[in-house]
Parts: sequence; C-alpha cells; structure tokens
Amino acid sequence: MARVLVTGGAGFIGSHLADAYLQRGDEVVVLDNLVHGRRENVPSGAEFVELDIRDPGAAELIRSGRFDVINHHAAQMDVRVSVNDPRFDASVNLDGLLNLLEAARESGVGKFVFVSSGGVVYGEPEVRPTPEKAPKQPESPYGVTKLGGEYYLYYYHRVHGLDYVALRYSNVYGPRQDPHGEAGVVAIFSTRLLRGEPLTIFGDGEQTRDYVYVGDVVAANLLLTDLSLPRSTALDDRAFNVGTGIETSVNELARTLADAAGCPLDVRYASARPGELLHSSLNTDKLRRHGWAPRTPLHEGLGATFQWIAEHSD
Repeated sequence: MARVLVTGGAGFIGSHLADAYLQRGDEVVVLDNLVHGRRENVPSGAEFVELDIRDPGAAELIRSGRFDVINHHAAQMDVRVSVNDPRFDASVNLDGLLNLLEAARESGVGKFVFVSSGGVVYGEPEVRPTPEKAPKQPESPYGVTKLGGEYYLYYYHRVHGLDYVALRYSNVYGPRQDPHGEAGVVAIFSTRLLRGEPLTIFGDGEQTRDYVYVGDVVAANLLLTDLSLPRSTALDDRAFNVGTGIETSVNELARTLADAAGCPLDVRYASARPGELLHSSLNTDKLRRHGWAPRTPLHEGLGATFQWIAEHSD
C-alpha cells in the first residue's frame, strides 16, 4: 500500500485516479481548490484538503504527509486563458509546481507523476503520430508552461535525485468532464445535444485531435506510477505520450457523438481561435512497449460519456 497525494483530485481526470488508487489499496489524499473541481467527485475513501497548489499550506501538507507518490493533475489548462493572461497561467503551472517540488525534495517523496500535454508541447509537428523525441515548439503560453514544468522536473531529477515521470496527454474525454469550459469539447457537445442546441465548431472543423478515453489514461497513470526507470540523461527519457495515435476531425467527432447519442446533428461554424493547433496525434509506441494500450474505441467511449452527462445534467 502506498500513500498517494492527487492534486486536482476533485477534477475530471484526477477524481478517476483517486478512485483507481483507492481500488488497488492505496491510501489517498486529494488536494484541490475547487475552482474547477467538484467536491462530489472526491471518493468517500479519500481524505480531502481544500487548498490551492500555490498556497504555503500545500507545501506543508507534503512536508508532513509522508507521501510515497504525488500525482500532479492540478493545473491551469485552458489555452485561451493562457493567451489572455500568460502571467496567471505561469503562476499556477510553474509557481504552483515549484511550491510542490521544493516540498517533495525536502520530504523525500518517492515518485512524482506529472501531467504534461502532448497536444501542445510539440506545436504543429512535422511527423504525426508524433513521438516523444520530436522537436518541442509550443505555440501557446499553456504549452510553454507545461514544457517548462518538464524541464523543472528534469532538473530536480538530475540534481536532487527526484524520481519522476511525465505523461504527455492527447485530448482526454469521459465521464465527469466539465462542459462549462473550453477544454472539454466532448462534454460541451454532449450538453448541447441534450438541450437540442446547435454545436459550435470553431474554424472549418477539419482540425484534428487524438481523443483518448479517461479509463485508458488512468491505466497509463497506474502503470507509470509503479514503473522503475533508469536514471535520465535527456528530457524525453521520462516522458510518455498517452493517446491513441488516431486523428479525428472536429467535424467527425460531432457526427460520431451525435450518432452514439442518437441525437440529430445541427452544426454552426465560427471564427477559428488564436493559439489553437490545427493537427495533433501522438505516437504511443514507447508506452505500449511496457504493456499499455488504449482499449476504448471512440464510439464506445463517446456513448458512455454522453450517457453519464445525460444522467447528471441539470
């Protein structure tokens, strides 16, 4: 049994992780400021602490908490917010991370699991699906801070011996995804379909993303939490893409979701948004070599997500 801290554990992915750690017998503490997370997402078996990751209390929790693992999902993750207010984005994603890392270094935390983003750190890559060693060319402040977080972790590993792993997610979707924001397009589309409202697609809808189901992402986290890795000599040694390698256009996503939900499709187009990528998909061969693979087909995952949102809609 391990003692695990899940930051952002009241949020979409973090709450699924808290569930999974508990189910395998770990002791779980959830840290979340509830700005985007929801108290009802925190599993009953977990201890809950309401704090911002930038708060000195979060560092004190780590210093006194005897944690074997920190799984860090708390973040500012909206590309538009990062473009409009890059200093706020850096405050959460870099200052907040450093607050935790300094405490982790001082208290001897066994493993630090960091959520990066394969959707933004590579920019517009020349090779798709994109491998971990591809050039890093982020095109938004959010991408810059996620990549910067990886560099900080690499520094703490090389200089202070911190054991860590970075997961570069593609576009994660599934139950508990928040429809009240920019990032969760599947949840946003599902909510509009339920209300009989048209779907708004920004740009021509032919931009593509790699959509991976949250259950598959949780499986990758558990595997990498336990995986023993040799000492790193380069940034990408500890980075793992988590996706499907399959590109799906926004237009195709809308059609597939409407079909899975059994709803009529009505689409309206709007101007493209600044800072957003045109195409993204991730090569996951590195993670597959350790026994992981995405198990959930898109149609199946979209159906499960729509059903959950329908059951929990206001």
